[in-house]
Amino acid sequence: MKSKFLVMYLLLAVSFTAFGQEKQSSKAKKQSSAVVEQGLIKVSIMYPFAEGKSFDMAYYASKHMPMVAGFLGSNLVKYTIEKGLSNGMPNQPLPYVAIGTFYVKSLSDYQAAIGPHREAIRADFANYTNIIPIILVSEVVR
Repeated sequence: MKSKFLVMYLLLAVSFTAFGQEKQSSKAKKQSSAVVEQGLIKVSIMYPFAEGKSFDMAYYASKHMPMVAGFLGSNLVKYTIEKGLSNGMPNQPLPYVAIGTFYVKSLSDYQAAIGPHREAIRADFANYTNIIPIILVSEVVR
């Protein structure tokens, strides 16, 4: 009985913490409602929480992510920005302050588009954070 309750609690906690809400323009709302298709490449840029670190979400959402999205051109299907709220387990530290995600059609086209702008992207980090991000490239299975 306790394990059943724990599983239900964890599922509920994860569902509440997995989704932050940000104000979106009508274009962003249409973009975010696009279906994520199997086979797309997902590039997740995760910013781990740590004491003494800072993150300017307003700059990230209004300047940095749109700049990078612009470099991706027609390869970009959509991008999302998540603001970390809490850990899925009570009394545990926040795992990530933010996660930015790009969904693209081709990994090689993504790499070709980002390559020439890598230094500009890295230089812009100083405008919104002092956190070194973790990047995960994956394929959407479902």
